[in-house]
Amino acid sequence: MVIAVTGHYGSGKTEFAINLALQRRGERRVFLADLDIVNPYFCSRERKAELERLGIEVIVSLGGMQIDIPALPPEILTLFEPDIIGVMDVGGDPVGARVLARYEKQFQKTPYELLCVINANRPETNTADKAVAYLRAIEESSKLKVTGLVNNTHLLQETDAGEINKGLELCNAVAGKTGIPLRYNAVDRRLFKQARDIPHLFLMDIFMKKPWED
Repeated sequence: MVIAVTGHYGSGKTEFAINLALQRRGERRVFLADLDIVNPYFCSRERKAELERLGIEVIVSLGGMQIDIPALPPEILTLFEPDIIGVMDVGGDPVGARVLARYEKQFQKTPYELLCVINANRPETNTADKAVAYLRAIEESSKLKVTGLVNNTHLLQETDAGEINKGLELCNAVAGKTGIPLRYNAVDRRLFKQARDIPHLFLMDIFMKKPWED
């Protein structure tokens, strides 16, 4: 099973991908592949050592952020093997999603999900029409179909139930226009009491350090 996670820059898709990999531990052997070539920070490779201590096997593109389309190590094909759960942290625009098209044949033979993180606070996805245009561009570039939506409106300490519900309303509108279901509402665990009645609740425990943090 391969789960590719994409979302526009600043949507929180890397944090979601990391937490998703952690929550799938114990079911099967879990890999997290960092294919993010778009964002200048918030890359899952920054948590590689920590994730490996927690039992997640991390695959990092060769050449890091210095090349437009990364040279991917052969270990990436491990994600398509039976009895493996592979999570892909994919670049947040159609250029980044193009990496997935390299593995079109493998995806045709492997059960997969392509999850699109929608953040109502990002200008590129803050209306249903813009979010639909974004995910269709991802589909065209990746040669895959988006199979589920993720609502993530995390705003550090300013996040509250109102922000979560704003994103939920947007994702429901996108689902109505596309038929793509909402799969997860990503919420910082500290907000559990405010959000416990929200459907498809997904509690996140690990967040990336911000650029201005040591």
